[in-house]
Amino acid sequence: MIPTRKLGALEVGAQGLGCMGMSHAYGVRDNDEESIATIHRALDLGVTLIDTANVYGAGTNEELVGRAIADRRDRVVLATKFGIVFGEDGQGVRGDAAYVRQCCEESLRRLGLDHIDLYYQHRVAPDVPIEETWGALAELVEEGKVRYLGISEASADSIRRAHAVHPVTALQSEWSLWTRELEDEVVPVCRELGIGIVPFSPLGRGFLTGAVRSVQDLPEDDMRRGLPRFAEGNFDRNLAIVEALRALAAEKGVTPGQLALAWVQHRGADVVPIPGTKRRTYLEENVAAATLELSADDLARIEAAAPEDAVAGERYPAHLARNAGR
Repeated sequence: MIPTRKLGALEVGAQGLGCMGMSHAYGVRDNDEESIATIHRALDLGVTLIDTANVYGAGTNEELVGRAIADRRDRVVLATKFGIVFGEDGQGVRGDAAYVRQCCEESLRRLGLDHIDLYYQHRVAPDVPIEETWGALAELVEEGKVRYLGISEASADSIRRAHAVHPVTALQSEWSLWTRELEDEVVPVCRELGIGIVPFSPLGRGFLTGAVRSVQDLPEDDMRRGLPRFAEGNFDRNLAIVEALRALAAEKGVTPGQLALAWVQHRGADVVPIPGTKRRTYLEENVAAATLELSADDLARIEAAAPEDAVAGERYPAHLARNAGR
C-alpha cells in the first residue's frame, strides 16, 4: 500500500489514477473489462484518487468509472470536472452558474453517485467572472452534492479569485520533466494558500516512458499526433531526453517512466500525480514510483538529463492553448 498525502484537508493516496485514456484521446476504447480491473487494482494498492471528467468520451468515461466503483464507493475519492465544451469552433469553455449546476447533476447521474468528492473547474471561462462560477460551486457544496472544489490549468490570479469565494482544495495542471511552467507563479500561490497540486500527464503523455519510439507507434485517432512535441523534428529532439533518462534509470534498476514519475512525486508532500493508464501492468509500474527514493544528487542528475529548455515544441497547438492558463 502506498502512503497518503493531503490535498488541503482532503487525504488521498500519494498517487492517483487518471482515467481519461480508458475512453478518450489515446486511441479506441478497446477493453472496458481491463479498465475496470485496473481501477480495482489501483484501489487495492492504495490509489484512492480516481480522476475523470464529463468531457472524456462525451460522458462515457464517467459511466465506466461509476460502474467500476459502485461496490467500493467508500474506498474512493472521486474527482470529476466540468467546463470544456465542443462546438462548431472547436473546444470552448463555459462557466455560467446554470451550466455548473447542470453539469454536476449530469455527472452525478452518469457516475451513479449522490455526491462528488472533488469537483474541478476544468478550464477558466473567458467570458464569465470566476466569482459567478465559484458562487455556483459553493452552493453545490452547501447542498452536499460536492465535498471539495478544485480548479484546473488556471493562472495564479484566477486561483486567488476562486479561493476568495470558496477554498480551493486542489489545482490540477500539467507538471512533468518537460512541462514546468507552473513552477514560477502557480506553485508558490498554491503553497501560500494551502492548495494541493495534482499533476496530470506526469509522464509527458507517455513520451517519458520511452515506449513511444515513433509517431507511427500511436493509433491513427490518437490526439498526440496533433501535439507539437510529437511533430516531425520535435519528436527526435525530445527522444534524446528520454534516452538520457534511460541511462540514469538503468543505474537505479528502474524504467525511464518510473524515474520521471518519481521526480514529480518528489516535488513536495502536497503533490499527488495522476498518471493515466488502462492496463494493470502499467498501473503497477507507476505505483512503484510512489515509493522510489531519490537523493538530492539523483534529482539534480535527472534535471540535468532533462533540462526544461531542451524540450522541443509547445504543449498544445494554438486552438487548445487558448483555453489553458487563464
